[in-house]
Amino acid sequence: MKKIDNQLLVIFGASGDLTVRKLIPALFNLYKEGHLPENFAVLGTSRSNMTDEEFRAKVVTESKFLKDSISDEAIDFIEGFANRMFYEDLGGSYEEPYIGLKNRVESINKEFSLDNNVIYYLSTPPGIYELISKNLKDQGLSEENKGWKRLIVEKPFGYTLETAKALNKGIQTYFNESQIYRIDHYLGKETVQNLLVTRFSNSIFEPLWNRNYINHIEITNAESVGVGSRGGYYDKSGALRDMFQNHLLQIVSLVAMEPPIDANAESIRNEKVKALQSIRHLNEETFYTNTTRGQYLASTINGEKVKGYREEDGVADNSMTETYAAIKFYIDNWRWKDVPFYVRTAKCMPTKVTEVVIHFKPSHHRLFEGTNSDNRLIIRIQPDEGILMKFGVKVPGQGFKVETANLDFHYTDLVDTYVMEAYERLLLDAMQGDATLYARADEVEAAWAFVDPILEEWKSNREKMHGYPAGTWGPKFADKLIDGQDGWRNPGPNLTDSADYCEL
Repeated sequence: MKKIDNQLLVIFGASGDLTVRKLIPALFNLYKEGHLPENFAVLGTSRSNMTDEEFRAKVVTESKFLKDSISDEAIDFIEGFANRMFYEDLGGSYEEPYIGLKNRVESINKEFSLDNNVIYYLSTPPGIYELISKNLKDQGLSEENKGWKRLIVEKPFGYTLETAKALNKGIQTYFNESQIYRIDHYLGKETVQNLLVTRFSNSIFEPLWNRNYINHIEITNAESVGVGSRGGYYDKSGALRDMFQNHLLQIVSLVAMEPPIDANAESIRNEKVKALQSIRHLNEETFYTNTTRGQYLASTINGEKVKGYREEDGVADNSMTETYAAIKFYIDNWRWKDVPFYVRTAKCMPTKVTEVVIHFKPSHHRLFEGTNSDNRLIIRIQPDEGILMKFGVKVPGQGFKVETANLDFHYTDLVDTYVMEAYERLLLDAMQGDATLYARADEVEAAWAFVDPILEEWKSNREKMHGYPAGTWGPKFADKLIDGQDGWRNPGPNLTDSADYCEL
């Protein structure tokens, strides 16, 4: 593994949920696996008044999110990790000069010999990204004349194309683009990264990965739960903003991109941008034939009553925010000419699942009359992560009756391999200066350029909102999008679930 420089991680918004729930547990796992540099420290900062000891108790020793992880570890080992945690109170506002923060950064840098290398993680509302960046710049904390400086920002990165461009421009005023890491935790999943390996390291797939052999591509992201306590946030966002614009278009870019010239971050990101920029934008006619939106309705699932979306806390009684979004689109380049992409995302589905399905074209010459195998490559991102290949085999007996068989690989089969959680992988990459799995400014803007007109059209309410009972696979109207393609694949909890084969 690449040697990691000595460094300091400064977390803005450190008193919030993300720090205690995701960031510190990810760092502890990296610490336990020996991935952190010998000289490493964390400085949490926010408007809350805490001492170093109180912060250590909150995020390490008394954290319910680390309880299981630290229960089997020696006290000295736990203290060795906790003693790397520090806290600095910013005062009443993020607008105040960061003089105290600067002094604390310099003090910790000197004490731990961190070589002036710093990552700033903004676990704060996007509305203050630019303000924090400016204040860091004003105190000289973004300068790289001594050591490197990096800035990690969380999604949502913009609310529209216009706001995304403004946010990019604002942050780039104070940090260079090469210093900015826009995190998308979906790209930290091993199975998302495996899209690249599946394509480009296997000669049985890449020669077929084009319009000559692929009939269509289907991507499903389904959540089995509703919006829950997030109703107030979700009602201002919706499925298209919450999942499609970022997570799912990132997956699309990995599926559709051309082979990069090498495995360097910029080479890969260059090809992802080209793929996103090649998506054919919908027009006034195709808005109505190529999109479907819906909301889940009250239902009973396993004997338990489930609220409809408009009954959730924080959701307007007459809300027109979609919890289901399905889009059909094309990518206008040589590789994907006339190959439809079908992407859907939704709440309150029958199961939680994210997967990519590559539907190959049938044989050009149907040698066995009345039969044809169903050739599909299914890449399961979550849960039951793995890869499933469906292909035709002969049914024993007379004649040549063909049925579809499964050839599958599960990540759980790698019993001796530790698979990192998404935030572990992404934090480690940022520490190493590897931006491969982080979005670049032009990536973000290319995704918004496709999504923005759809959101504007839906805002006009000329496109109907379709209801679907909670616990079902969405509005029946969405089946019209994929007519002639044998319909959507509605998967079960396990990778190999299908109508005639499943795992219990």
